[in-house]
Amino acid sequence: MSQYYPIMLDVRQRPALLIGGNRIAAEKATVLAACGAVVTVMNPDFCEELLALARSQQATLRYKSYEAGDLAGAFVVVAVSNDARHSEAIWAEAQERGQLVNIVDVPARCSFIVPSILRREQLTIAVSTEGASPSLAKRIRQRLEPLFPTAYGAYLRLATAARGHMRRYGLSYAQRDAFFGDFFDSEILDLLATENETAALAAATELLRAYHVEIAPETLASELEESETGRW
Repeated sequence: MSQYYPIMLDVRQRPALLIGGNRIAAEKATVLAACGAVVTVMNPDFCEELLALARSQQATLRYKSYEAGDLAGAFVVVAVSNDARHSEAIWAEAQERGQLVNIVDVPARCSFIVPSILRREQLTIAVSTEGASPSLAKRIRQRLEPLFPTAYGAYLRLATAARGHMRRYGLSYAQRDAFFGDFFDSEILDLLATENETAALAAATELLRAYHVEIAPETLASELEESETGRW
C-alpha cells in the first residue's frame, strides 16, 4: 500500500472554498484563514462560529447549496457533508478540474488529508495516521505538547538570527551545522522556557564567539524583539 507524500502547502492569498456550515466547517475555515488563504464558505445556513469569522472579515459566506460549477477558481476545496451523493459530486468536479480536495471523514475521497498540528511559531509538528484514526492522531499530538513548550518560538527566532550572522561571516554549511548541534545541546531552550532571556542571549553570544562570530547580546536581543513584532 502506497503512503501519503507529506508536504507543507502555501495557501497565502490563494482561494479556498469550504462547503458546509457547521462547527467542523468553522474549524477548517479558521485554520485556512490563519494560514493566509482567501476563504469562501458555501452553505444555505451557517453556525455562529462561521458568522463570527465573516464578521471579522476572515471569510466570505455564500448562502447556497453546492451546484456543479461552484468549484471554479478554487485552489483548494474542503467539504463537510453527510450526503454521499453530494460528496461524490464535489469529488468528481474537483477531479475534473485537477483541484486539491478534502471530503472530511471520507479518506477515499480526499486528494490530501490534514494532520493534527502542533505549532510553536515557526515550528510545526504534524501527526498523521493517514486517515486511519484522526482521534488518535489528536491524542498523540496532545501527548507531544508538553515536550515542546511555547519557548520553542523564541528559540527558533534566536536560531534564525544566529544563522543570519553566521552567513554574513561566511561560515560554511558544515560549520553552521556544527553550531546548531551545539545550539541544540545547550541550555538556551531551558533558559528561554524559564523566561531568563538575558542568560539565553548571553549563552548564544558565547556560542557564536566560539565559531568566531562576534555579536553583542544587545544586537541579538534587538533582532529577537523585531522578529516577535514582525510575526504580527
